[in-house]
Amino acid sequence: MTGHRGNRARRRSLKSTLLWWMLPALAMVAAGGLWLSVRLLDDLANAAYDRSLAGALRAIDLNISTDSGGLAVELPYRLLQFFELTASGNVYFRVATEDGLAEIGNPDLPLPDHPLRSGRAEFYNAEYFGEPVRVGAMARRLEPPLYGANEGQRIVIQVAESVRSRLGFTRTVIMRAIERDALQILLSALLLTAGVIIALRPLVRLSEEINARGPEDLRPVDDSEVPSEVQPLVAAINRHIARHEAQAKAQRQFLDDASHQLRTPLTVLKTQVDFALRESDPQAVRQALQAMHTGIDRSIRMANQMLALARVHDASLGESSVPFARIDLVELAGECVRSLLPAARAKRLDYGFDTRAERLPFFGSAFLLREALVNLLDNAIRYSPEGSVVTLSVGVEDDCAVLRVEDSGPGMSASDIERAGVRFRRGQAGKDKPGAGLGLAIAERIAKLHKGQLVLENRDPGPGLRASLVFPRSKYQNGVSP
Repeated sequence: MTGHRGNRARRRSLKSTLLWWMLPALAMVAAGGLWLSVRLLDDLANAAYDRSLAGALRAIDLNISTDSGGLAVELPYRLLQFFELTASGNVYFRVATEDGLAEIGNPDLPLPDHPLRSGRAEFYNAEYFGEPVRVGAMARRLEPPLYGANEGQRIVIQVAESVRSRLGFTRTVIMRAIERDALQILLSALLLTAGVIIALRPLVRLSEEINARGPEDLRPVDDSEVPSEVQPLVAAINRHIARHEAQAKAQRQFLDDASHQLRTPLTVLKTQVDFALRESDPQAVRQALQAMHTGIDRSIRMANQMLALARVHDASLGESSVPFARIDLVELAGECVRSLLPAARAKRLDYGFDTRAERLPFFGSAFLLREALVNLLDNAIRYSPEGSVVTLSVGVEDDCAVLRVEDSGPGMSASDIERAGVRFRRGQAGKDKPGAGLGLAIAERIAKLHKGQLVLENRDPGPGLRASLVFPRSKYQNGVSP
């Protein structure tokens, strides 16, 4: 018991499950967005700062001269001062020939790992005397060349700045982005939690409504206010309630029928027992015992038929464990005929089985179909006079599987045929015959359970009755359950 309670306590609610999945996912998405923002911000900051490096490169390039026979640069100090102010850090420059023989500015500014392309500025990160710097470099042909060099001589122009300012700028923007994302996550978590609580509120109301119901309250659950995703569940609950209500109604009906139908036979039986106990004449006692035997047989048959009717009703509600499977109607009908052979011989009937097919496959319940056929055959034997004919035939007519029982009894009136499926009702021909009036009701319900029908008609020429179980064979010849 303790372990069961522990399992129930560890069970997460739908609300906590949603939040445990969605909040970490939201945090991961925010972290991924922050990482992408840092990468984009770094690229944008480099692009913005590199524009000032490119402007300084062009300004220095325009002031380079070799007219005096040597390398000269008219340094635009005002421009460099302005550049230092915008860079907010140390600024370095270097102008030198590619061979390094002529050099102006800060010596040993690092060059890129690959040769520079003429006329194209390149930007890269490096270190200058232990200080991280961002370097802009450009190479071009030097005209005229120095110290008698060939016309392909190139000059390299470099401008560098320390990265403290851009790192500080990037760090400030990142911190603001982190603050913004943290606030966004907090607000999103609050809104998400509120949304989950509001979305699940109809389920809480639904639970409270069901818990407040009494055990006899089997009304369908109202699904007008539940979310569309939960409506299939509510519909399934309503179907289950409907089946339970029908089951409870059937049980109440069975108890009412049993109390009504068995009370009189038991009362008669007790009266006969009292009579037998008072009698001293052996012949009178024997007659009383014989009457008791007949009454007990009638009560047993009635109880068996009532139980069979209850099982058929359970099967029609989908709550029965009776399986549907592929069966052979010819073999099943033969078994039913053989089971009632002693009763037919006792009345010296011309009792037979007629079929033109060796096999007739069908999908249904062998137990229920056997119950229906036995009831029809038993009625035919009971109502047929001695020495008459009772025949069970099996065949296919108009693409329907037909099980037909024909007898030589008195038949039925039109009104009796119309009301043949009513429980405990007996026609005019059965008023003086033993029985409970349940055989045709059982057969009709079994036929409907298999999507078929019970057809009753008087023989022409008569007398006699023709009772047929007709099933649309096309529905089951492929093994599809009804």
